[in-house]
Amino acid sequence: MTTYARTGLVLVLSAAVAASLTATAATAATAAGGGLVWTDCAKEGGPARQECATLTVPLDYGDPGGEQVSLAVSRIRSDRPEARRGTLMVIPGGPGSSGVQRLSQRGAALAEEMDGAYDLVAFDPRGVGGSSTASCALDADDRRMVNLRSWPAADGGIDENVARSRRIAEACARNGGEVLRSFSSANQVRDLDRLRQALGEEKLSAWGVSYGTYVGAVYAQKYPERTDRWVLDSSADPDPKRVEQGWMRNMARGADDRFPDFAAWAAAPEREAAGLRLAGRAEDVRPLVLGLAARLDRAPRESTTPGVPLTGNVLRQALQNALYRDAAFPGLARLILSAQDPDPVVRPVLPPGLDKPLSDEDAAITVGVICNDVKWSGSVRSYERAVAADRAAHPLTAGLPANITPCSFWKAPAEKPTRITDRGPSNILMIQSLRDPATPYFGGLKMRAALGERARLVTVDQGGHGMYLSNGNACGDRAVTTFLRTGVRPERDAYCG
Repeated sequence: MTTYARTGLVLVLSAAVAASLTATAATAATAAGGGLVWTDCAKEGGPARQECATLTVPLDYGDPGGEQVSLAVSRIRSDRPEARRGTLMVIPGGPGSSGVQRLSQRGAALAEEMDGAYDLVAFDPRGVGGSSTASCALDADDRRMVNLRSWPAADGGIDENVARSRRIAEACARNGGEVLRSFSSANQVRDLDRLRQALGEEKLSAWGVSYGTYVGAVYAQKYPERTDRWVLDSSADPDPKRVEQGWMRNMARGADDRFPDFAAWAAAPEREAAGLRLAGRAEDVRPLVLGLAARLDRAPRESTTPGVPLTGNVLRQALQNALYRDAAFPGLARLILSAQDPDPVVRPVLPPGLDKPLSDEDAAITVGVICNDVKWSGSVRSYERAVAADRAAHPLTAGLPANITPCSFWKAPAEKPTRITDRGPSNILMIQSLRDPATPYFGGLKMRAALGERARLVTVDQGGHGMYLSNGNACGDRAVTTFLRTGVRPERDAYCG
């Protein structure tokens, strides 16, 4: 999925205790006016009416009066009070993406679509942006995305991945503390409900994207009576036995499904004028890319970033990133062309995010949630076998989706993931790309099946990750906007060509 993981503490509460804590929190929130003090935080180029606040929540919901953590919250209020019908929560992806940033980026377009029907609200989950963060105190090299994600060696070996994964897990256990242990999907759902109370809303509507669809689905499972109109955009398989481990494995097929879109774009005659045409035929682009990655495995090329060469795995990671949206295709083509240039003076420009290490806080959240949400299975030997098979079946991802991660050496999660079921109101609209590199269509169908009659699915015959207001499909956009504004969904699952 877009981007990647943050960590979590989760304590099992009985239904009675959970209800009691919720009632207590709701009373306290009402008495204190929700504890939200809004200030203007509009930025140049962003929504003009954006406001920000801080919400305090328990580090451990089993001890609501104990240590607290803070969450950065943002909103864009409806400019038509007479049309306002509630609050629409924007749930970001990741794990690890910023809700505040997403609202800044998409808030103006979303507000225009909603035409005053909602206050638009988002928050940074624990570990992200302006909210309480944690640190694993990792070395810079371990914080590089191409290392933090477990790309196998050029020969398929995973010894270095095993050593690094163990090192990262031990550093996070040593330095992250209980704050790091509290980064989880379960706590993000609890935090979302605490924010609902602070806003004074009986129900929320929501637009969850990517990992945010899982958070949204778990919320709808835990608190079905508190959901109004619920949109899940680019969902993954919610299998509670695997969760994020399953999502990673599915990305191999996702890349295979999506790559032909890039190949067709890169071979199209109209690329010639811009100097971006990679091949005369679409079927020639895949062997070109695979061959280039293999050459870079053997002989990395010096880039414009001192000390950070373009390796085969850096190219593979750049490819995965670019498959999320068509707008990234030109940058990937330039990287490939510069890497092929016979002139040794030409140095490729590495894409943002691959040219420097993540911050220590971002690295902690990138591994935290996926490791805290579910126990990752398998011995080192089982990962060796899985990587070998995955590399043979899906060379574009070269074994990454099946590889070992720090989660294999992580302390066991505090609670089991939620099973998504069809119990609850029929108020969910799903939208899914047929060729999604991060949350492939077959995984989205597993979420659709789990939700049963609670949901309707809009399938978009298009590539990319994140459909609504993102990839230019008017039919899909119209279906989501209509549902959020009027409550009307397609009578049955629908298709957008």
